[in-house]
Amino acid sequence: MTIYKKLFIGISFIVGIGLFIWGYNFLKGKDIFNKQTMIYAQYHQVSGLTVANPVLINGFKIGQVSKMYFNPDMSGDIVVEMTLLNKFPVPKNSLAKIYSADLMGSKAIELKLGDSKEIIRQGDTLMTSIEASLMDEVNAQVQPIKMKAENLLGSIDSLVVAFRTVFTEDARENLKQSFNDIKRTFGNLESTTSNIDNLVQTKQSAIASILENVDSLTYTLRTNRQQIANIIGNFEQISDSLSKADIPGTFSRANKAIDELNMILTQINEGQGTVGMLMHNDTLYMEINRSAEELNLLLKDIRENPKRYVKFSLF
Repeated sequence: MTIYKKLFIGISFIVGIGLFIWGYNFLKGKDIFNKQTMIYAQYHQVSGLTVANPVLINGFKIGQVSKMYFNPDMSGDIVVEMTLLNKFPVPKNSLAKIYSADLMGSKAIELKLGDSKEIIRQGDTLMTSIEASLMDEVNAQVQPIKMKAENLLGSIDSLVVAFRTVFTEDARENLKQSFNDIKRTFGNLESTTSNIDNLVQTKQSAIASILENVDSLTYTLRTNRQQIANIIGNFEQISDSLSKADIPGTFSRANKAIDELNMILTQINEGQGTVGMLMHNDTLYMEINRSAEELNLLLKDIRENPKRYVKFSLF
């Protein structure tokens, strides 16, 4: 074997070993030719996450899960090692969230970028969260409906029991009788409606005349709307005048005057005062009457014999 063949075999063996190492690491998600950043996240429940699941930012893959193992502190938490191949600067307060990447339940880790000015470095540990699975979401939505359905079935069962309790043989007979009564009532109502139709047909001319009179009245009111408004305005003025007038004071003064008149009439009826004495004492009336007669005789004598009472003298 010549030296060239030995050299070719050696180089081929070395290249093969190199390709094997590169392929093995590539299958594990490691790229030995590019710089990689190892970061960690700790979960209490990984929800089906496995090695080689992608790590995404806004749906763009920047790395993958490279290793998973239990925390050595025996707490039962699971440490997830992520290999970031992209040099995108990830803030240190970013959140590593496990979520369902598709309807089949495949898991992935999405990095929710924070607002910190400090960028993650090799070996840093991110905060974590877990998105509810599709089954959990469905259960969360279906559970209230299930409870309502169970309550509804319970109510229906109670209603059926109540119906069985209430609707005994006598109750069913009474219900049947009630339906028969309702049927007769509707029959009477139909008969009444027919009678009303007949009445309307026979009195159609009278109804037309009434409607015509109503229409005429409406037209009259519409044409005399201004006069009606004036009348209403006059009534308003009268009402305002009455409201401004001292009606209670007027009635009070009238009552006072009536009381005084009643007192005067009472005094006259009791014979008090001149008028009362005149009405109740005949002597005063007779004296006045006699004086009037004597005065009449005196005036008659003066007319008949004026010289007896009047004397004329020229000197």
